Amino acid sequence: MSQFNITSDDRHGIDVLHLVGELDAHTAGTLEEAFKSLIHRNRTRIVVNCQNLLYISSAGLGVFMAYIEDVREREGDIKLTNMSPKVYHVFDLLGFPALYDILDDETDAIHSFTNP
Repeated sequence: MSQFNITSDDRHGIDVLHLVGELDAHTAGTLEEAFKSLIHRNRTRIVVNCQNLLYISSAGLGVFMAYIEDVREREGDIKLTNMSPKVYHVFDLLGFPALYDILDDETDAIHSFTNP
């Protein structure tokens, strides 16, 4: 079974999620619950750091697609950072760079919320 976990921290009102492991059909529920919890608390400025994300499947990508509209309707956004070339390739194949801000660095993503 896949190993996956999320740690999070609050950076001046911006929630940063650090994904660790493999995000697939078995583990996608963990990310889904994290997004649901944030949205429920009206926390919609979200940075997802993918530095330690080893693998993502279509089920994992589906979680991002399922919640982006809810976040943006609440005047927030989900920004993705620190992807390995392998993980970025999966996002790129499905056109995510046209839908999401994908930045090289977590700090740049945080600053993009405060300095649009």
